[in-house]
Amino acid sequence: MKQTFFSILLGCLLITGSFAQKVEFKEFDLDNGLHVIMHQDNSAPLVTVGVMYDVGGKDLGGDQANGNRTGFAHFFEHLLFEGTPNIERSSWFGLVSSNGGQNNANTSLDRTYYYEVFPSNNLELGLWLESERMFHPIIDQVGVDTQNEVVKEEKRLSYDNRPYGQLLFAISENLFENHPYKYKNIGEMADLDAATLEEFNAYFDKWYIPNNAVLVITGDIDKSNTEALVKKYFSGVPKGVKPTRNFLKEDPITTQKEVTYYDPNIQLPAVISAYRTPGFGTREAYILEMVSSYLSGGKSSVLYKKLIDEQQQALTVQAFNISQKDYGAYAIFGLPLGDTTSETLVAEIDEEILKLQTELISERDFQKLQNTFENNFVNSNSGMQGIAGSLATYYLLYDDVNLINKEIEIYRSITREEIRDAVKKYLSPNQRVLINYLPESTK
Repeated sequence: MKQTFFSILLGCLLITGSFAQKVEFKEFDLDNGLHVIMHQDNSAPLVTVGVMYDVGGKDLGGDQANGNRTGFAHFFEHLLFEGTPNIERSSWFGLVSSNGGQNNANTSLDRTYYYEVFPSNNLELGLWLESERMFHPIIDQVGVDTQNEVVKEEKRLSYDNRPYGQLLFAISENLFENHPYKYKNIGEMADLDAATLEEFNAYFDKWYIPNNAVLVITGDIDKSNTEALVKKYFSGVPKGVKPTRNFLKEDPITTQKEVTYYDPNIQLPAVISAYRTPGFGTREAYILEMVSSYLSGGKSSVLYKKLIDEQQQALTVQAFNISQKDYGAYAIFGLPLGDTTSETLVAEIDEEILKLQTELISERDFQKLQNTFENNFVNSNSGMQGIAGSLATYYLLYDDVNLINKEIEIYRSITREEIRDAVKKYLSPNQRVLINYLPESTK
């Protein structure tokens, strides 16, 4: 009954929020460096409490002798639900659900985000839970062994045994030579198996500190009372030394590189054109998002109409911009259909890229893009959970919280000429890695 009532409330909040315009928020810092952002919306009795840490898959674990251990940030996404001195092991999710809430976490190569959604009368519980996680989680061998098995099962289900589940790995491993974006976000199981308990504790002490995080609270709150509760639960968490990074830079790609990647779970070969692009937050990254939509955003897109509907040369085709902080990755993926070869499919795709490089898209198509991104922007801020995630992301990764209100202006200001110039600058054949993604049986 609690879950049903909660779902109804959440749906009402999403509907109400979809008409919201400007997102008002308040920011402040605790003495320990924790940045706090609050957004009050009393339209439905729900609150979201989230903490985003500036640590992701690119931040490797290990000590001086055994550095470069992959997958630590993702492992901690699981490990930090194990419990604390005040939360019994394996009781976290039950504690949340029994109080009418939902919770989850996710990790990218750039950050880790934990959040709870509660009826607003349980705001204090959400703040206490996240302060417990930050202050003194239990990191012991029992928890490490338990979560090691959980991560292995996730890797098997999501990547190892899923058709085309290695696709992103094939792109990152071949597109990056120096930067740790080349590693799997989920990590290599051999690295996690070999890691010591001391290495896990050192990783937590380094990255999961208040001055390396942002706390967001959105929804049915009173700001003065919420600020007092934040201080009550988080002020005692000790400040740490803010970590620094010094990643090696990537040399520009100036000649097409062709590679082969084998997947044991597929029968149909695929082909991928992958390009290294600027990181998110740059104007070019916004432009390339629009290019992706133009090329393959729905059945009326250029590549879908040409290669699937009209010429029937592809079973599927998709252009996507992989947004990351330091470098982006732009990829065009296709499954040749029938007798169509990978070479033919790439040539047909390149023909459309060349048109973008030499001609302006039509005013009609340009307006369609503008409408699409306007709609996407409104939907991204349509609920308290989405607003919480956006506030945290814009602060931690973009260094501009007010993008939650003004990011759409960036898309509105992009011109057709800029689309042409960005495609010319970043999506030329001599700047890519061409990946023949083949069934392992053809090895």
